[in-house]
Amino acid sequence: MRELHSWLQSSWDNWKHQLDNNSFASATLLSSSPGLETFQLAEQFARSLMCSTSNSEPCGFCHGCDLMQSGTHPDYHVVKPEKEGKAITVEQIRQCNRIAQESSQLSGYRLFVIEPAEAMNESAANALLKTLEEPPEKCVFVLIASKASALLPTIVSRCQQVTIPDPQSSVVTQWLQNELGEQVPPYVAHINGDAPVQTKAFIQASDLEVYKSIEESLIAAVQGNTEAALKCASKLNESPVVRLTWLWYLLTDAQKAHFGVVQPNFTPGCHTLSSVLSYVVLEKQSSELATLIEKLRHFTGLNSELLIMDWIFKFNEETCL
Repeated sequence: MRELHSWLQSSWDNWKHQLDNNSFASATLLSSSPGLETFQLAEQFARSLMCSTSNSEPCGFCHGCDLMQSGTHPDYHVVKPEKEGKAITVEQIRQCNRIAQESSQLSGYRLFVIEPAEAMNESAANALLKTLEEPPEKCVFVLIASKASALLPTIVSRCQQVTIPDPQSSVVTQWLQNELGEQVPPYVAHINGDAPVQTKAFIQASDLEVYKSIEESLIAAVQGNTEAALKCASKLNESPVVRLTWLWYLLTDAQKAHFGVVQPNFTPGCHTLSSVLSYVVLEKQSSELATLIEKLRHFTGLNSELLIMDWIFKFNEETCL
């Protein structure tokens, strides 16, 4: 059995207490930022619920535990889109509803995990709502969402809501060092939004060296080095939304540095940037950068490299005013 991620532990402790007291809800909504592997929390709950000999700690030896271990428990159902990026259909939910009305095959609970819950189309959501309004006995639903605001308010209101707090950079850094067996600079998690899975992929793709190169060329570019500006724009254009987001963290760190704020997870170049640019320029450029990121995220076909170059050259325009 995998050890629960540290950032999920406090949420599990609360849920575990409800299991121990047999006071858990028939429907629970787990909300979190993307990349926190929140499904692991639902798995832990499932193993505990399906164990026939204990409450919150699966024994690992009973028939229910054996079936969970082999992935063949007849009363445990995971509902996901049939294809990546597609909707969870009304037929998938109707099938859940039919099973929910039947008796448990092992005379215990029936559990349905729906992930991501916001992938349900309108018809599917309405079909689920009917079951949540009158849940069958010993039937439990767990919904996992990174965009809970996209769910029907009526579905949310019928669920116990559990919000997974975002982990701190230090927690993600420690997890990564344990996972990868190597030292990880504290700012790596920071520029990846403290998202553990995303940060791990960042390191494994050798993007740390890419970031260092972009940071170095941007600092040179804002000091008037045109060749560095061209290099920076070219590097950013290879993955514009992701890499521009890294720079947004650099600029906001530099703004904080203007006020003497120092954090161990700040980007290494932020102090240099704050020494060569005024707070006003940093604030304006970070605001325009956020707008540019959203524009590139939502509109395809734009000349991203030209837009990035224009944004970089505005540093010097603002400095000269």
